[in-house]
Amino acid sequence: MDGLPSVSYLQNTSKNNCSTDSKFSYMKPAYSVIIPVYNRPDEINELLASLSVQSFNNFEVVIVEDGSDTPCVDVVNQFKEKLRITYFTKPNTGQSDSRNVGIELAKSDFFIFFDSDCIVPPDYMLLLDRYRQKNQVDAYGGPDAAHPSFSSLQKAINFSMTSFLTTGGIRGGKKQLEKFTPRSFNMGFSREVFNATKGYGKLHVGEDIDLSFRIRSAGFDTALIRDAYVYHKRRLSFKRFWKQVFKYGEARLVLNDLHPGSMKLVHLLPALFTVGVFAMIFLSLFVSSVFILPVLFYAFLIFVCSFIANKSLSVAFLSIPASFIQLIGYGCGFLKSVFVRGLLRKKLSQSKYQLDK
Repeated sequence: MDGLPSVSYLQNTSKNNCSTDSKFSYMKPAYSVIIPVYNRPDEINELLASLSVQSFNNFEVVIVEDGSDTPCVDVVNQFKEKLRITYFTKPNTGQSDSRNVGIELAKSDFFIFFDSDCIVPPDYMLLLDRYRQKNQVDAYGGPDAAHPSFSSLQKAINFSMTSFLTTGGIRGGKKQLEKFTPRSFNMGFSREVFNATKGYGKLHVGEDIDLSFRIRSAGFDTALIRDAYVYHKRRLSFKRFWKQVFKYGEARLVLNDLHPGSMKLVHLLPALFTVGVFAMIFLSLFVSSVFILPVLFYAFLIFVCSFIANKSLSVAFLSIPASFIQLIGYGCGFLKSVFVRGLLRKKLSQSKYQLDK
């Protein structure tokens, strides 16, 4: 970064409610939890509440308000006596820049990132600290889960984003698929990593994947800490979920341009799935209904696995459209990107041909 933007701030370094050390407020925190927020005061309230009851409390919280129309300063003030918390406001420049600003303003040498729609289990910080005491960790990521209080739709979307039946195996860090790539909803790295990589880049989608690739390219290791999970609330409708995964699919080729060779066979699976589903539907309509059977069997597998995982019929039913949206939305975004790039290359080659003539 060339320098910090002008910011206004409210800062509190009072004693943590769980600490018995009168010098606590003057100690350098072991961790800096950095949270970008944009028009989400309700979400930040739940996240801060979960951070205020952590069994390990030697950390600070840095909230970067990214030009919100509905700021969360009133919510932050409610936690002044419960957390070592710092609040900053700046013009709207996006999540990546907000996270970098938070790093520049943080006091510790290890940074933890949560999205504002996350809830953190009470032993998260303790488990992370214990893991780091035993292992050399340059950067890490953790999984996400569905809290029992989540709505059926939220649980269904969570299932689709984490299940082995979708691309959840990739996100969950299955080593047989690819080396684990931390995601910013639950991610951390050291100041040394930040100095080497300069933090988050300019991408609006896939910025965390880009950073994870650059972390590994700089010679650092990334780790998956399975016990350091968060409850990821994802306040999405199916329409918004489609838009989100569609953008993920579009961004995949951009990431491969930035990091040649990063695309694996698993990244093509949603596109192949999309083509296959539409082909089977077409064949079932115009050739034989038997062609729809694989699609129905896949839907049945989703229902059964979701029901086993969630013990809920409504979640199991909603998991079917959620999983199809997750795969087909991503696949359509990927195919659109392939088509647009092919069209652009064709136009460029045609224009070059005209110039050569």
